[in-house]
Amino acid sequence: MLTALDGVYGDRPDAVTVAGRSASYEDLLGAARAVAADVAGAPAFAVTATASLETVAAAVGGLLAGVPLVPLPPDAGPAEREHILRDSGAVVVDVDFARRSSGWSGKAPAAEDPAMILYTSGTTGAPKGVVLSGAALAADLDALAEAWQWSAEDTLVHGLPLFHVHGLVLGVLGALRTGSRLVHTGRPTPEAYAAAGGSLYFGVPTVWSRIAGAPEAAAALSGARLLVSGSAALPAPVFRDLERLTGLRPVERYGMTETLITISGRAGGEVRPGTVGTPLRGIRTRIAAEPGAEIGELQLTGPTLFAGYLGRPEATADAYTEDGWFRTGDIAAVDEADGVHRIVGRASIDLIKSGGYRIGAGEIENALLDHPKVTEAAVVGVPDADLGQRIVAFVVAEGVTGAELTEFVAAHLSVHKRPREVRFVAAVPRNAMGKPQKKLLLTGEFGPQEG
Repeated sequence: MLTALDGVYGDRPDAVTVAGRSASYEDLLGAARAVAADVAGAPAFAVTATASLETVAAAVGGLLAGVPLVPLPPDAGPAEREHILRDSGAVVVDVDFARRSSGWSGKAPAAEDPAMILYTSGTTGAPKGVVLSGAALAADLDALAEAWQWSAEDTLVHGLPLFHVHGLVLGVLGALRTGSRLVHTGRPTPEAYAAAGGSLYFGVPTVWSRIAGAPEAAAALSGARLLVSGSAALPAPVFRDLERLTGLRPVERYGMTETLITISGRAGGEVRPGTVGTPLRGIRTRIAAEPGAEIGELQLTGPTLFAGYLGRPEATADAYTEDGWFRTGDIAAVDEADGVHRIVGRASIDLIKSGGYRIGAGEIENALLDHPKVTEAAVVGVPDADLGQRIVAFVVAEGVTGAELTEFVAAHLSVHKRPREVRFVAAVPRNAMGKPQKKLLLTGEFGPQEG
Protein backbone atom coordinates (compact mmCIF):
# COMPACT_ATOMS: atom_id res chain seq x y z
CA MET A 1 0.00 0.00 0.00
CA LEU A 2 2.63 2.55 1.10
CA THR A 3 5.38 1.81 -1.38
CA ALA A 4 7.83 4.34 0.01
CA LEU A 5 8.00 2.44 3.30
CA ASP A 6 9.09 -0.71 1.46
CA GLY A 7 12.39 0.94 0.56
CA VAL A 8 11.55 1.26 -3.13
CA TYR A 9 12.58 4.92 -3.22
CA GLY A 10 15.38 4.76 -0.69
CA ASP A 11 15.32 6.91 2.44
CA ARG A 12 16.25 10.39 3.56
CA PRO A 13 16.20 12.14 6.93
CA ASP A 14 13.51 14.61 5.86
CA ALA A 15 11.22 12.24 3.94
CA VAL A 16 8.28 13.50 5.99
CA THR A 17 8.15 16.92 7.63
CA VAL A 18 5.14 18.06 9.66
CA ALA A 19 4.99 21.44 11.39
CA GLY A 20 8.77 21.72 11.42
CA ARG A 21 9.54 18.18 12.63
CA SER A 22 11.18 15.79 10.18
CA ALA A 23 11.48 12.02 10.05
CA SER A 24 12.94 9.41 7.75
CA TYR A 25 10.86 6.55 6.39
CA GLU A 26 12.68 4.27 8.82
CA ASP A 27 11.75 6.52 11.75
CA LEU A 28 8.13 6.62 10.62
CA LEU A 29 7.92 2.89 10.11
CA GLY A 30 9.33 2.23 13.57
CA ALA A 31 6.75 4.50 15.22
CA ALA A 32 3.96 3.02 13.10
CA ARG A 33 4.88 -0.53 14.09
CA ALA A 34 4.55 0.47 17.73
CA VAL A 35 1.06 1.81 16.98
CA ALA A 36 0.18 -1.42 15.16
CA ALA A 37 1.20 -3.46 18.20
CA ASP A 38 -0.97 -1.29 20.46
CA VAL A 39 -4.14 -1.48 18.36
CA ALA A 40 -3.97 -5.04 17.03
CA GLY A 41 -7.27 -6.83 17.50
CA ALA A 42 -9.33 -3.69 18.15
CA PRO A 43 -12.42 -3.10 15.98
CA ALA A 44 -11.17 0.44 15.31
CA PHE A 45 -8.97 3.03 16.95
CA ALA A 46 -9.15 6.80 17.17
CA VAL A 47 -6.55 9.54 17.43
CA THR A 48 -6.93 13.27 17.74
CA ALA A 49 -5.73 14.13 14.25
CA THR A 50 -3.49 17.12 14.84
CA ALA A 51 -0.96 18.27 12.27
CA SER A 52 1.82 16.09 13.67
CA LEU A 53 4.12 13.16 12.99
CA GLU A 54 2.03 11.27 15.55
CA THR A 55 -1.02 11.43 13.29
CA VAL A 56 1.03 10.21 10.32
CA ALA A 57 2.35 7.29 12.40
CA ALA A 58 -1.21 6.45 13.47
CA ALA A 59 -2.41 6.32 9.86
CA VAL A 60 0.45 4.02 8.86
CA GLY A 61 0.12 1.88 11.98
CA GLY A 62 -3.55 1.26 11.33
CA LEU A 63 -2.79 0.08 7.80
CA LEU A 64 -0.09 -2.27 9.11
CA ALA A 65 -2.40 -3.78 11.75
CA GLY A 66 -5.49 -3.93 9.55
CA VAL A 67 -7.40 -1.89 12.12
CA PRO A 68 -9.38 1.08 10.73
CA LEU A 69 -8.29 4.50 11.91
CA VAL A 70 -10.93 6.99 13.04
CA PRO A 71 -9.34 10.48 12.91
CA LEU A 72 -10.93 12.87 15.40
CA PRO A 73 -11.04 16.59 14.53
CA PRO A 74 -8.93 18.43 17.11
CA ASP A 75 -11.64 21.06 17.50
CA ALA A 76 -14.51 18.57 17.85
CA GLY A 77 -16.88 19.46 20.68
CA PRO A 78 -17.68 16.92 23.41
CA ALA A 79 -20.97 15.85 21.79
CA GLU A 80 -19.42 15.28 18.35
CA ARG A 81 -16.45 13.43 19.81
CA GLU A 82 -18.67 11.24 21.97
CA HIS A 83 -20.91 10.40 19.02
CA ILE A 84 -17.97 9.38 16.80
CA LEU A 85 -16.41 7.18 19.48
CA ARG A 86 -19.70 5.55 20.40
CA ASP A 87 -20.76 5.00 16.82
CA SER A 88 -17.40 3.55 15.69
CA GLY A 89 -16.58 1.58 18.81
CA ALA A 90 -13.06 2.94 18.51
CA VAL A 91 -10.57 2.94 21.33
CA VAL A 92 -8.64 6.19 21.78
CA VAL A 93 -4.89 5.81 21.36
CA ASP A 94 -2.18 8.27 22.34
CA VAL A 95 0.76 7.98 19.95
CA ASP A 96 4.33 8.52 21.11
CA PHE A 97 6.48 9.05 18.02
CA ALA A 98 9.64 8.47 20.04
CA ARG A 99 8.46 4.95 20.88
CA ARG A 100 9.67 2.55 18.20
CA SER A 101 9.19 -1.10 17.35
CA SER A 102 11.68 -2.83 15.05
CA GLY A 103 9.30 -5.47 13.80
CA TRP A 104 5.65 -6.16 13.20
CA SER A 105 4.64 -9.78 12.86
CA GLY A 106 0.93 -9.33 12.39
CA LYS A 107 -0.94 -10.67 9.38
CA ALA A 108 -1.15 -8.29 6.45
CA PRO A 109 -4.73 -7.08 5.94
CA ALA A 110 -6.69 -7.98 2.82
CA ALA A 111 -7.13 -5.20 0.26
CA GLU A 112 -10.89 -5.12 0.82
CA ASP A 113 -10.62 -4.84 4.61
CA PRO A 114 -11.66 -1.52 6.18
CA ALA A 115 -8.67 0.84 6.36
CA MET A 116 -10.26 4.06 7.63
CA ILE A 117 -13.56 5.32 8.98
CA LEU A 118 -14.01 9.00 8.22
CA TYR A 119 -17.05 10.85 9.52
CA THR A 120 -19.22 13.12 7.40
CA SER A 121 -19.83 16.73 8.38
CA GLY A 122 -23.30 15.92 9.71
CA THR A 123 -25.14 18.57 7.69
CA THR A 124 -28.13 16.23 7.23
CA GLY A 125 -28.17 14.70 10.71
CA ALA A 126 -25.66 13.02 12.99
CA PRO A 127 -22.28 12.42 11.29
CA LYS A 128 -22.11 9.04 9.54
CA GLY A 129 -19.04 6.81 9.51
CA VAL A 130 -17.75 6.30 5.96
CA VAL A 131 -15.89 2.98 5.68
CA LEU A 132 -13.02 3.07 3.19
CA SER A 133 -11.11 -0.04 2.15
CA GLY A 134 -7.41 -0.27 1.40
CA ALA A 135 -8.28 -1.19 -2.18
CA ALA A 136 -10.31 1.99 -2.65
CA LEU A 137 -7.51 4.13 -1.22
CA ALA A 138 -4.91 2.50 -3.47
CA ALA A 139 -7.06 2.79 -6.60
CA ASP A 140 -7.64 6.48 -5.97
CA LEU A 141 -4.04 7.37 -5.22
CA ASP A 142 -2.78 5.53 -8.30
CA ALA A 143 -5.33 7.27 -10.52
CA LEU A 144 -4.34 10.66 -9.11
CA ALA A 145 -0.64 9.92 -9.54
CA GLU A 146 -1.39 9.26 -13.20
CA ALA A 147 -3.55 12.37 -13.63
CA TRP A 148 -1.12 14.71 -11.89
CA GLN A 149 2.11 13.02 -13.05
CA TRP A 150 2.87 12.66 -9.36
CA SER A 151 6.11 10.81 -8.62
CA ALA A 152 8.99 10.32 -6.21
CA GLU A 153 10.68 13.30 -7.85
CA ASP A 154 8.07 15.63 -6.34
CA THR A 155 7.98 17.50 -3.05
CA LEU A 156 4.38 17.78 -1.93
CA VAL A 157 3.49 20.80 0.19
CA HIS A 158 0.24 21.45 2.03
CA GLY A 159 -1.11 22.56 5.40
CA LEU A 160 -4.51 20.88 5.35
CA PRO A 161 -6.31 19.23 8.28
CA LEU A 162 -5.42 15.56 8.78
CA PHE A 163 -8.94 14.36 9.52
CA HIS A 164 -10.30 14.74 5.98
CA VAL A 165 -9.68 12.93 2.70
CA HIS A 166 -7.84 15.92 1.24
CA GLY A 167 -5.20 16.28 3.93
CA LEU A 168 -4.90 12.71 5.25
CA VAL A 169 -5.53 10.40 2.31
CA LEU A 170 -4.20 12.54 -0.54
CA GLY A 171 -1.78 14.64 1.46
CA VAL A 172 -0.19 11.90 3.59
CA LEU A 173 -0.91 8.46 2.15
CA GLY A 174 -0.47 9.82 -1.39
CA ALA A 175 3.05 10.99 -0.59
CA LEU A 176 3.89 7.66 1.05
CA ARG A 177 2.59 5.72 -1.96
CA THR A 178 4.26 7.80 -4.67
CA GLY A 179 7.48 8.35 -2.74
CA SER A 180 7.28 12.12 -2.97
CA ARG A 181 8.77 14.07 -0.10
CA LEU A 182 6.06 15.53 2.14
CA VAL A 183 6.17 18.95 3.77
CA HIS A 184 3.13 19.71 5.91
CA THR A 185 3.40 23.35 6.88
CA GLY A 186 1.36 23.07 10.08
CA ARG A 187 -0.72 26.13 9.30
CA PRO A 188 -1.38 26.86 5.61
CA THR A 189 -0.10 30.41 5.57
CA PRO A 190 1.15 32.08 2.38
CA GLU A 191 4.56 32.54 3.99
CA ALA A 192 4.82 28.85 4.90
CA TYR A 193 3.83 27.73 1.41
CA ALA A 194 6.33 30.13 -0.14
CA ALA A 195 9.19 28.91 2.05
CA ALA A 196 8.57 25.20 1.48
CA GLY A 197 10.08 24.93 -2.01
CA GLY A 198 7.62 22.37 -3.32
CA SER A 199 6.88 21.11 -6.81
CA LEU A 200 3.29 20.08 -6.00
CA TYR A 201 0.97 22.09 -3.76
CA PHE A 202 -2.45 21.21 -2.33
CA GLY A 203 -4.86 23.83 -1.01
CA VAL A 204 -8.50 24.72 -0.51
CA PRO A 205 -9.95 27.95 -1.95
CA THR A 206 -9.44 29.86 1.29
CA VAL A 207 -5.73 29.02 1.22
CA TRP A 208 -5.37 29.96 -2.44
CA SER A 209 -7.28 33.19 -1.92
CA ARG A 210 -4.88 34.22 0.84
CA ILE A 211 -1.87 33.30 -1.28
CA ALA A 212 -3.27 35.30 -4.19
CA GLY A 213 -3.56 38.22 -1.78
CA ALA A 214 0.14 37.96 -0.91
CA PRO A 215 1.94 38.62 -4.24
CA GLU A 216 5.44 37.93 -2.93
CA ALA A 217 4.42 34.57 -1.50
CA ALA A 218 2.54 33.69 -4.66
CA ALA A 219 5.54 34.54 -6.82
CA ALA A 220 7.62 32.09 -4.79
CA LEU A 221 5.36 29.29 -6.05
CA SER A 222 6.23 30.00 -9.67
CA GLY A 223 8.87 27.28 -9.58
CA ALA A 224 6.28 24.63 -8.76
CA ARG A 225 5.00 22.09 -11.27
CA LEU A 226 1.35 21.91 -10.23
CA LEU A 227 -1.11 23.68 -7.93
CA VAL A 228 -4.18 21.64 -6.93
CA SER A 229 -7.36 23.09 -5.43
CA GLY A 230 -10.25 21.14 -3.97
CA SER A 231 -12.92 20.68 -1.28
CA ALA A 232 -14.90 23.64 -2.65
CA ALA A 233 -15.13 25.60 -5.88
CA LEU A 234 -12.19 27.89 -6.60
CA PRO A 235 -13.54 31.37 -7.46
CA ALA A 236 -12.64 32.44 -10.98
CA PRO A 237 -10.97 35.69 -9.80
CA VAL A 238 -8.65 33.67 -7.51
CA PHE A 239 -7.84 31.35 -10.41
CA ARG A 240 -6.88 34.29 -12.59
CA ASP A 241 -4.85 35.98 -9.84
CA LEU A 242 -2.87 32.77 -9.23
CA GLU A 243 -2.18 32.38 -12.92
CA ARG A 244 -1.00 35.99 -13.16
CA LEU A 245 1.24 35.75 -10.08
CA THR A 246 2.64 32.23 -10.48
CA GLY A 247 2.36 31.52 -14.19
CA LEU A 248 0.43 28.34 -13.29
CA ARG A 249 -3.22 27.52 -13.96
CA PRO A 250 -4.44 25.67 -10.83
CA VAL A 251 -6.01 22.28 -11.35
CA GLU A 252 -9.32 21.61 -9.62
CA ARG A 253 -10.60 18.19 -8.64
CA TYR A 254 -13.88 16.79 -7.33
CA GLY A 255 -14.64 14.17 -4.73
CA MET A 256 -16.49 13.23 -1.58
CA THR A 257 -15.63 11.27 1.53
CA GLU A 258 -17.79 8.44 0.18
CA THR A 259 -16.14 8.35 -3.25
CA LEU A 260 -12.65 9.76 -2.69
CA ILE A 261 -11.45 11.84 -5.66
CA THR A 262 -13.21 10.87 -8.86
CA ILE A 263 -12.80 13.78 -11.32
CA SER A 264 -9.83 16.04 -11.92
CA GLY A 265 -7.99 18.28 -14.30
CA ARG A 266 -4.74 16.89 -15.66
CA ALA A 267 -1.16 18.01 -15.33
CA GLY A 268 -0.15 19.39 -18.68
CA GLY A 269 -3.73 19.45 -19.92
CA GLU A 270 -6.08 22.30 -20.69
CA VAL A 271 -7.45 23.81 -17.49
CA ARG A 272 -10.43 26.17 -17.41
CA PRO A 273 -11.63 28.10 -14.35
CA GLY A 274 -14.88 26.81 -12.89
CA THR A 275 -14.33 23.23 -14.09
CA VAL A 276 -13.08 20.08 -12.34
CA GLY A 277 -11.81 18.13 -15.33
CA THR A 278 -12.71 14.63 -16.45
CA PRO A 279 -13.22 11.29 -14.65
CA LEU A 280 -10.14 9.51 -13.34
CA ARG A 281 -9.14 6.08 -14.61
CA GLY A 282 -11.81 3.53 -13.70
CA ILE A 283 -14.49 6.11 -12.90
CA ARG A 284 -17.70 6.46 -14.93
CA THR A 285 -20.10 9.37 -14.47
CA ARG A 286 -23.55 10.34 -15.67
CA ILE A 287 -25.90 13.28 -15.20
CA ALA A 288 -29.44 12.50 -14.07
CA ALA A 289 -31.19 15.51 -15.58
CA GLU A 290 -34.80 16.25 -16.38
CA PRO A 291 -35.65 16.29 -20.11
CA GLY A 292 -34.28 19.43 -21.73
CA ALA A 293 -32.22 20.43 -18.68
CA GLU A 294 -28.47 21.03 -18.97
CA ILE A 295 -27.75 20.33 -15.32
CA GLY A 296 -28.69 17.46 -13.03
CA GLU A 297 -27.45 15.22 -10.24
CA LEU A 298 -24.00 13.77 -10.77
CA GLN A 299 -23.95 10.00 -10.33
CA LEU A 300 -20.89 7.78 -10.60
CA THR A 301 -19.41 4.34 -10.19
CA GLY A 302 -15.88 2.98 -9.89
CA PRO A 303 -13.27 1.30 -7.65
CA THR A 304 -12.79 4.26 -5.27
CA LEU A 305 -16.25 4.12 -3.69
CA PHE A 306 -16.74 3.48 0.00
CA ALA A 307 -17.77 0.13 1.48
CA GLY A 308 -20.81 1.68 3.15
CA TYR A 309 -21.92 3.76 6.11
CA LEU A 310 -20.88 2.08 9.33
CA GLY A 311 -23.83 0.22 10.85
CA ARG A 312 -26.33 1.92 8.53
CA PRO A 313 -27.35 -0.45 5.74
CA GLU A 314 -30.48 1.53 4.91
CA ALA A 315 -28.54 4.77 4.49
CA THR A 316 -26.01 2.93 2.35
CA ALA A 317 -28.74 1.50 0.12
CA ASP A 318 -30.37 4.93 -0.20
CA ALA A 319 -27.08 6.37 -1.46
CA TYR A 320 -27.32 4.27 -4.63
CA THR A 321 -29.69 4.16 -7.57
CA GLU A 322 -31.53 0.96 -8.42
CA ASP A 323 -28.92 0.15 -11.05
CA GLY A 324 -25.99 0.67 -8.67
CA TRP A 325 -24.75 4.21 -9.31
CA PHE A 326 -23.78 6.38 -6.34
CA ARG A 327 -25.91 9.49 -5.88
CA THR A 328 -23.53 12.34 -5.09
CA GLY A 329 -26.25 14.87 -4.33
CA ASP A 330 -24.23 17.40 -6.33
CA ILE A 331 -25.54 19.17 -9.40
CA ALA A 332 -23.25 19.17 -12.41
CA ALA A 333 -22.99 19.78 -16.14
CA VAL A 334 -20.72 18.08 -18.67
CA ASP A 335 -19.30 19.70 -21.79
CA GLU A 336 -20.38 17.52 -24.70
CA ALA A 337 -17.27 18.37 -26.68
CA ASP A 338 -14.56 17.25 -24.26
CA GLY A 339 -16.34 15.68 -21.27
CA VAL A 340 -15.11 18.33 -18.84
CA HIS A 341 -17.29 18.51 -15.72
CA ARG A 342 -18.56 21.61 -13.97
CA ILE A 343 -20.01 21.32 -10.46
CA VAL A 344 -22.92 23.69 -9.85
CA GLY A 345 -23.50 22.87 -6.20
CA ARG A 346 -25.47 20.68 -3.82
CA ALA A 347 -28.91 19.57 -4.96
CA SER A 348 -30.31 20.33 -1.53
CA ILE A 349 -29.37 24.00 -1.54
CA ASP A 350 -27.52 25.02 -4.72
CA LEU A 351 -30.06 23.95 -7.33
CA ILE A 352 -32.54 26.82 -7.56
CA LYS A 353 -35.86 26.41 -9.38
CA SER A 354 -37.05 29.91 -10.19
CA GLY A 355 -39.71 30.95 -12.69
CA GLY A 356 -39.57 27.58 -14.43
CA TYR A 357 -35.77 27.66 -14.78
CA ARG A 358 -33.25 25.31 -13.11
CA ILE A 359 -30.35 27.53 -12.02
CA GLY A 360 -27.05 26.64 -10.40
CA ALA A 361 -25.99 28.88 -7.51
CA GLY A 362 -22.31 28.48 -8.32
CA GLU A 363 -22.62 30.22 -11.67
CA ILE A 364 -24.17 33.28 -10.04
CA GLU A 365 -21.57 33.28 -7.27
CA ASN A 366 -18.75 33.33 -9.81
CA ALA A 367 -20.42 36.20 -11.65
CA LEU A 368 -20.68 38.20 -8.43
CA LEU A 369 -17.06 37.48 -7.55
CA ASP A 370 -16.02 38.96 -10.89
CA HIS A 371 -17.18 42.35 -9.59
CA PRO A 372 -14.11 44.20 -8.25
CA LYS A 373 -15.89 45.32 -5.07
CA VAL A 374 -17.06 41.79 -4.06
CA THR A 375 -14.81 39.60 -1.92
CA GLU A 376 -17.23 36.81 -0.96
CA ALA A 377 -20.58 35.61 -2.24
CA ALA A 378 -23.06 32.84 -1.43
CA VAL A 379 -26.28 32.38 -3.39
CA VAL A 380 -29.40 30.48 -2.28
CA GLY A 381 -32.99 30.07 -3.29
CA VAL A 382 -35.73 31.01 -0.83
CA PRO A 383 -39.44 30.19 -1.17
CA ASP A 384 -41.38 32.65 -3.32
CA ALA A 385 -45.11 32.54 -4.01
CA ASP A 386 -44.71 33.78 -7.56
CA LEU A 387 -41.38 32.31 -8.74
CA GLY A 388 -41.28 29.13 -6.69
CA GLN A 389 -37.86 30.17 -5.43
CA ARG A 390 -36.31 33.63 -5.34
CA ILE A 391 -32.56 34.04 -5.90
CA VAL A 392 -30.95 35.69 -2.88
CA ALA A 393 -27.27 36.62 -2.77
CA PHE A 394 -25.35 37.06 0.48
CA VAL A 395 -22.38 39.27 -0.35
CA VAL A 396 -19.31 40.70 1.33
CA ALA A 397 -18.60 43.95 -0.49
CA GLU A 398 -17.92 47.66 -0.01
CA GLY A 399 -18.77 50.64 -2.17
CA VAL A 400 -21.47 49.00 -4.25
CA THR A 401 -25.25 48.69 -3.97
CA GLY A 402 -27.44 45.64 -4.28
CA ALA A 403 -29.08 47.08 -7.39
CA GLU A 404 -25.69 47.54 -9.06
CA LEU A 405 -24.76 43.94 -8.33
CA THR A 406 -28.07 42.69 -9.69
CA GLU A 407 -27.49 44.61 -12.91
CA PHE A 408 -23.91 43.33 -13.08
CA VAL A 409 -25.04 39.69 -12.94
CA ALA A 410 -27.84 40.29 -15.45
CA ALA A 411 -25.29 41.74 -17.87
CA HIS A 412 -22.96 38.75 -17.54
CA LEU A 413 -25.49 35.91 -17.36
CA SER A 414 -29.07 35.39 -18.48
CA VAL A 415 -31.46 37.92 -16.99
CA HIS A 416 -33.43 35.20 -15.17
CA LYS A 417 -30.27 34.33 -13.22
CA ARG A 418 -29.97 37.74 -11.58
CA PRO A 419 -30.40 37.94 -7.79
CA ARG A 420 -33.82 39.23 -6.79
CA GLU A 421 -32.38 40.28 -3.45
CA VAL A 422 -28.86 41.12 -2.25
CA ARG A 423 -28.02 40.93 1.45
CA PHE A 424 -24.73 42.34 2.66
CA VAL A 425 -22.94 40.37 5.41
CA ALA A 426 -19.65 40.73 7.26
CA ALA A 427 -18.46 37.28 6.13
CA VAL A 428 -19.74 34.06 4.61
CA PRO A 429 -19.62 31.28 7.22
CA ARG A 430 -17.39 28.36 6.21
CA ASN A 431 -16.36 25.00 7.62
CA ALA A 432 -12.79 23.82 8.18
CA MET A 433 -12.35 22.99 4.49
CA GLY A 434 -13.58 26.37 3.28
CA LYS A 435 -17.02 25.26 2.12
CA PRO A 436 -19.77 27.88 2.59
CA GLN A 437 -22.32 26.94 5.24
CA LYS A 438 -25.36 28.38 3.55
CA LYS A 439 -27.87 26.94 5.97
CA LEU A 440 -26.45 29.21 8.67
CA LEU A 441 -27.16 32.20 6.45
CA LEU A 442 -30.71 31.05 5.79
CA THR A 443 -31.48 30.36 9.44
CA GLY A 444 -29.82 33.53 10.70
CA GLU A 445 -27.58 31.52 13.04
CA PHE A 446 -24.47 33.26 11.78
CA GLY A 447 -24.50 36.54 13.62
CA PRO A 448 -25.96 39.86 12.46
CA GLN A 449 -26.03 41.04 8.88
CA GLU A 450 -24.54 44.28 7.71
CA GLY A 451 -26.30 47.06 5.89
